[in-house]
Amino acid sequence: MTTDPRNGMEILDADACWDLLRSQPVGRLAVAVAGEVEVFPLNYLVHDGQIVFKSAQGSKLAALAANARATFEIDGYAPESGEAWSVVVKGIAHELQRMSEVYAAEDLPLFPWNASPKDFFVSIRPREVTGRRFTVVEDQRPQA
Repeated sequence: MTTDPRNGMEILDADACWDLLRSQPVGRLAVAVAGEVEVFPLNYLVHDGQIVFKSAQGSKLAALAANARATFEIDGYAPESGEAWSVVVKGIAHELQRMSEVYAAEDLPLFPWNASPKDFFVSIRPREVTGRRFTVVEDQRPQA
């Protein structure tokens, strides 16, 4: 275990980060849209060391077509242990267009919660995966 000496947070190794990424159905995608950073919650899964999600035509796809750099984040909190964690993936996103990629993605157990049609598969190839875990401190605010 590595601990950040500045704040006491546990720095997660790559295996721990990928285990956490595989454990969650929802994350957040951050991309630049018209000069602003936008964040989109979405269902995803890990496949072949990449983050895969479905999207409708719109701002996410347009933003990724203009600038393929993307950041993806998940986090969690376990109240029973008082631990919180976060994993961030920085990488290059691309729409799956080769028929072999699309057919393979069609077989993945990826089910967006939103019922609107999402006909496009996107994959994020990681350049960097980082994570941290820490114990949540007790609320020290005065009671009103």
